[in-house]
Amino acid sequence: MNVSTPTGGDDEYWRRPDAAYDAARPETPAAPSRPAYTGPPRTEPPSPHWRPPTVAHPPPPRDMPAQNLDALDEAEGSARTVTFGIGLVAGAIALILMCLVCGRLVF
Repeated sequence: MNVSTPTGGDDEYWRRPDAAYDAARPETPAAPSRPAYTGPPRTEPPSPHWRPPTVAHPPPPRDMPAQNLDALDEAEGSARTVTFGIGLVAGAIALILMCLVCGRLVF
């Protein structure tokens, strides 16, 4: 890659052209005038019947079925018993494993 100037070491290559060069250049033609923008065309108003029919009063919501509170309490009690049972078994296994590991380290 050649980054030196083509004329050697002076800066003549990078200087602006003299005024005679600028005077010899032809004038740039004037830009053609554009017509004025008048905006988008007007639209016709829509028909008064263009909207779909709407339902003014929807039907009232239906009633939910009644809850059996006694069955819910029984199911919660059973779930609590199972959860506590699993927690006790996991705690007992963890305690046994800790005793075995500590026993191996001490003895």
